[in-house]
Amino acid sequence: MGSCCFPDIWAWIHDLPPIIQWRTNSMSICICSSRSSQPSLNLSISKNLQNPSISFSILADFKLPISLWTSKSLKLNPKSPKLLDEETISSLLFNFIDDVLKYGPNRNSTSYLIIPASDTISNFKEIFNLTFLTLTLLICIYEAPKDLRSGCLNTLKNHLTSSQSREASKLLMRLLGSNVEEQWMRSINLAITNWIVEIQTSNHMLKTSSSLFSYAFSTVGLWKIQLFCPIIMMNIEKSSSSSADEGLLFSLKYHQLESVIQFGYKVIIREKWIDLMVNVDNIRCDVIRLVSETLMAERGVGAAEKHFPSRISLQLTPTLQTNIISVSVSKSSDNPAREIGSEKTFEGTFDLPNSLGLKVSASETVTMRLKPWKFEQSVYGDSANLNWFLHDSMDGREVFSSKPSKMALVQPKAWFKDRYSSAYRPFTKQGGIIFAGDEYGESVWWKVDKGAIGKTIEWEIKGCIWLTYWPNKHKTFYNETRRCEFREILHLPLV
Repeated sequence: MGSCCFPDIWAWIHDLPPIIQWRTNSMSICICSSRSSQPSLNLSISKNLQNPSISFSILADFKLPISLWTSKSLKLNPKSPKLLDEETISSLLFNFIDDVLKYGPNRNSTSYLIIPASDTISNFKEIFNLTFLTLTLLICIYEAPKDLRSGCLNTLKNHLTSSQSREASKLLMRLLGSNVEEQWMRSINLAITNWIVEIQTSNHMLKTSSSLFSYAFSTVGLWKIQLFCPIIMMNIEKSSSSSADEGLLFSLKYHQLESVIQFGYKVIIREKWIDLMVNVDNIRCDVIRLVSETLMAERGVGAAEKHFPSRISLQLTPTLQTNIISVSVSKSSDNPAREIGSEKTFEGTFDLPNSLGLKVSASETVTMRLKPWKFEQSVYGDSANLNWFLHDSMDGREVFSSKPSKMALVQPKAWFKDRYSSAYRPFTKQGGIIFAGDEYGESVWWKVDKGAIGKTIEWEIKGCIWLTYWPNKHKTFYNETRRCEFREILHLPLV
């Protein structure tokens, strides 16, 4: 079994004596131990008195230790009473982050990254420890010997998904900024995907559960939820009886869901009650590849074979409903429709006097008016439900809950064929969707008792996102739908 708790790396480094007081050339701490008969994973710090400088290493503690990772050399400030001053600590944190990003599909993202001095970052200790924990997880997945890897990975994953680490992750995401945040999550989820693929290769019966990372924050007039989930960890709701070939499975597995959900809100004080208005500001869902296009083409069947969003379901609920008087929703929105023109023609000729022949030709085009995306609102108690459904333009059926017929799958003009380049595509060219307030601007209204003025109301936002795969250019009858869920708590002050 792995160790029961991850060490406080920040405290250990912070309490190390100045380098001139060391009796040995290095010091180390156990990060994670597997079974007693197996080696441990250690963090070691080594000095170089010629510069003077130090470097950190993650070691597999065999009889002859194996170095799995080494930091950049860090120069020491001889005037500092501590081993590492604030500038050096910030450089070490940057080193951790930079090396995590190097395991991702895009290794040129640190140009966006600027780390302020550590003494200006609130909760720096939590951020530092989380960053090192994340780096250790990736090092263990990619670099550790098999025996050590199998013993430590579950322990590291459990620490990374603990409530304490999730809170620290929110702070880290704000520090990194959105550009680096995306690269950070792609690095982590690529590593997790590789780990799960390795496990599934040795045990085909393994069932994986959703490993979704989400966080939310509230500011004046805006709620925002950000979420990431590797496709391989999403729950399979349904799949076809036909199996997918190895190349298609590679393409489908090596993607992740990235989504942003934003609501705008207004608090309006009336004479006898309070109106709280919430409306969709922006909802974005993208399915992003986790490996290079070159690798996707070599080992898979191309980046164009991937899942697409087929349904989004959101529920907004005030957790304490004592002061809620009523909730009102608007009618379901009218969405842009795809129109296929209608035309009937009849042509004929009758030649006289040289010919008695009659030539007739007729043609008819069937008229269809279908909406690819349908938006619906409903109420359950004091909860408001918002639902977006994608429909098959050929027969009008909901995509997430139905399977295409084999005839539809071979139909070259079906909307899900060439779905990222067709003029009638229901997605962006990248393969995602964007729902904006100008289209889904109808609001949900809660009437709140005026006695709640000055209080802060807690809101629960739950959601499900369905992703479906139907063949795009690849010739296959395989199809499936996956689902992930999230739940976040936000607070709204009634002032």
